[in-house]
Amino acid sequence: MKALFKVASLALAISASAFSFAAPAAPEQVYAFDGAMPTGVTVTETGRIFVNFPRWGDNVEFTVAEIVNGKLVAYPNRPINTADLKDPAAGFISVQSVVADGRGRLWVLDTAAPGFSQPRAGGAKLVAIDLASNQVVKTLVFPANVILPSTYVNDVRFDFRVGQAGVAYVTDSSVSGPGGIIVVDLADGSASRRLSGAKSTSVDPSFVPMIEGKPALITRDAQGGTSFLKVASDGIALSSDGQTLYFCPLSSRHLYSISTALLRDASVSEAELEKAVVDLGEKGASDGLEADASGSVYAGDYEHDAIRQRLPDGHWRTIVQDPRAQWPDTLSIGPDGYLYFTANQLHRSPGFNDGQDKREKPYRLMRVRIDAQPAATH
Repeated sequence: MKALFKVASLALAISASAFSFAAPAAPEQVYAFDGAMPTGVTVTETGRIFVNFPRWGDNVEFTVAEIVNGKLVAYPNRPINTADLKDPAAGFISVQSVVADGRGRLWVLDTAAPGFSQPRAGGAKLVAIDLASNQVVKTLVFPANVILPSTYVNDVRFDFRVGQAGVAYVTDSSVSGPGGIIVVDLADGSASRRLSGAKSTSVDPSFVPMIEGKPALITRDAQGGTSFLKVASDGIALSSDGQTLYFCPLSSRHLYSISTALLRDASVSEAELEKAVVDLGEKGASDGLEADASGSVYAGDYEHDAIRQRLPDGHWRTIVQDPRAQWPDTLSIGPDGYLYFTANQLHRSPGFNDGQDKREKPYRLMRVRIDAQPAATH
């Protein structure tokens, strides 16, 4: 383990040297969570804030909520936040992400896989809620051809400029492989797996996460053996013109991009698609990604309690580095020119600490001013 620690420390130092840590902004707290651990956050075009809580072991009263007058309110109601064992498509089972689409709807991404279990058949879905009426207006259950026994749908981005009703791009962040990108036709719910098992959507085999000065995310099996958590394609962001999709495995420090036209083109083979992926280099180890309307891409860096901004010219700068930002998870840009993000101390969870819960509440929703607008979706 000492040798591993030295190698990991050297790799982390080399990675960190590529970025500027000068004068990052101090984020302000928006909300403090004293209950279950949040992952996702989204801010609508009118400024409403929604969050979600996957069912990973905490006591989750409701898996989707809106922050209203300083309180969490089950959204769109409490009944739908309870799984329906007779109809997996009906209720929320375990939601990993919520995303406002810029067109008056909130989309809920339900993994149907509590605790990273095998997804319940017919339960993994995208659910659209009309924000004016707070009513479900569309439910798209992922077809069986894209949901593998190992699939964990993680995050999603939308583009309503293509197809009859638009398209969704979803990351499969499987912890046992293969990772991939799922492309969903929002008109009929048909979907395809792209870059399934590709290098760009897979765990970097040499990656050793270093958090709080030591190797982290270490799991122990029934026989007492240890290994690092391995999570495939996770973060995802769509350029404002809809032409480029950015993505990254959680167990990696690299950022990748691909032409969305190629992703949607069924005549492009997987081999051709893999060759078209662009490795944009190291950005730090990220969970969430986001893009703005001005051409920048934002990436969390959970090894440094930081958030980075990739400028349109390809250069990176650190915009947040704060001890309160332990494990920046999901990023969302609001209409007010702020980048919102959750910080949930995921690495301190019991599963990575021999059953000891080392998380210290509250978990946080924070924001930092970036003076940019969200990437366009239509």
